Amino acid sequence: MIIFRSIRWKNLLSTGNYFTEILLDKSPNTLIIGQNGAGKSTLLDALCFVLFSKPFRSVNKPLLLNSINGKDCVVEIEFDTGNKYYKIIRGIKPNIFEIWCDGELINQDAAMRDYQEYLEKFIIKLNYKSFTQIVILGSASFVPFMQLSSSDRRLIIEDLLDIQIFSAMNSVLKDKVLNNKDLTTNKKYNIDLTQQKYDLQKKHIDELKQNNDEKIDEYDKDINSSNIVISTLSGEIESYTAEVERNQLAIASKTETESKVKKLTKLESQIESNLSKFQRDINFFQGNDNCPTCRQAIALGFKEEELQLLSLKVNECTHGLSKLEEKLLEEQAKLNVIADIQKKIQALQIKIATNNTSITETNKYIKKLQKQIDDLNQSKTTTDGENLELKNIENALELLKSDLRTLIDEKTYYEVASVLLKDTGIKTKIIKQYLPIINKLVNKYLASFDFFVNFNLDESFKETIKSRHRDEFTYASFSEGEKQKIDLALLFSWRAVAKLKNSTNTNLLILDEVFDSSLDANGTEYLMGILHMLEGTNIFVISHKGDILQDKFRSVIRFEKIKNFSRIMK
Repeated sequence: MIIFRSIRWKNLLSTGNYFTEILLDKSPNTLIIGQNGAGKSTLLDALCFVLFSKPFRSVNKPLLLNSINGKDCVVEIEFDTGNKYYKIIRGIKPNIFEIWCDGELINQDAAMRDYQEYLEKFIIKLNYKSFTQIVILGSASFVPFMQLSSSDRRLIIEDLLDIQIFSAMNSVLKDKVLNNKDLTTNKKYNIDLTQQKYDLQKKHIDELKQNNDEKIDEYDKDINSSNIVISTLSGEIESYTAEVERNQLAIASKTETESKVKKLTKLESQIESNLSKFQRDINFFQGNDNCPTCRQAIALGFKEEELQLLSLKVNECTHGLSKLEEKLLEEQAKLNVIADIQKKIQALQIKIATNNTSITETNKYIKKLQKQIDDLNQSKTTTDGENLELKNIENALELLKSDLRTLIDEKTYYEVASVLLKDTGIKTKIIKQYLPIINKLVNKYLASFDFFVNFNLDESFKETIKSRHRDEFTYASFSEGEKQKIDLALLFSWRAVAKLKNSTNTNLLILDEVFDSSLDANGTEYLMGILHMLEGTNIFVISHKGDILQDKFRSVIRFEKIKNFSRIMK
């Protein structure tokens, strides 16, 4: 059983920087009153937020933060369960989520979702839907049990009857079925692979037992043919090498010829430079009668003498250039012959390299053939070892087949277990046993409201409601006040079943504006009578009818709003 002790919060909705605290186990019944917007229902949002990280009302989680202060939203709750004291702290800006057990912080290494799952499954043993069906009944954002889908109804009943273990077992079973499927597929693959190895090994042994002489002769012939090819290629290499050597002798004068060409070219350049100088001097004497430097007249005799001398030098240079070009052409022709011989040498060297590559590859082929011959010669002595290997493969194959049969048997068991763990299996049988008790409790509480109908839930959680005249109705057929009586009867029935099973039993019950909605005066009296009969329960009623209800409760908490901040009046 969960004994909620206290809850406090700050910077939540309209609550400011100072903690608002409510002792949840102080009084058996407490009335919470205040004007509209004073913050009465903040208790519901605080409870749902600290336990399930979501508000009770349809408010986005970030909007829970007080819009004026904008930070340090914190909710703390304390409760006992299983002889252990727990404190849960959850906040926004900064984000906080801590679970304390007997004063020690529970390991937070897990992801936030796993941490929340641990809180719901192993500590409070309630999820959000069950909590809002068993602990809280409110007018805002509350979906009555009768308006839930069949799957959601089933989840709540499973929580009540503490049979979620079968859903967990079904989830584990699904993982095992998938694992079995994967192992079976892998095992079949290994069987096929091992079978192939077995067939190849057996074929290999059969080949070893055959007469290999023909193959050895065939390989010998290939080796002899390859040796002939190598001999031919070697002979060609010798011929090509000799020819290369002869050609290299023919181009031995290459360096000397290149040197001559270089010298002749340099000499030609010098003569051309001198010729150009002499020509400039001739042009000078022909075009000038006075010296441009000293401004004196050039003697005519000196001028004619210089022109004759320069003309003689020009003729000598021109004749020398002609002879030099003939010699240069002769040496260049030698270099062209040498270049042709070099190309021939290069072609011969390519042929030599090609033949060497062919010889290398042929030797590799001979080596491969020789190895095959050696293997064939050795096959007679390795037959026993090959037979032993074949036997080992056969044993491995039998072991794999045995494992596969085991997996197939496991699959059969899993299929049977799957049928049992489905919603239509063992859970339905357990639910069927409790349905008469649930229906009896619902009808008992309906009678306490002076609402005499026959209410019945079947194993699919579909309702059948009959009047005293046996007319059949649906939940939607009733008035809002009658619907509320059914909702309350279900709420009290769930709590009674939880207490009976000790699964989700708690001391806390909160009714938000239940007295303010569709209940008439008689309904209010009937509800108060039921509440007074709930032993060991701390009841909180949030209402606008403080003047009518105040004398019916042992304690009263009044909320007020001052300067846009909610607080409890002292």
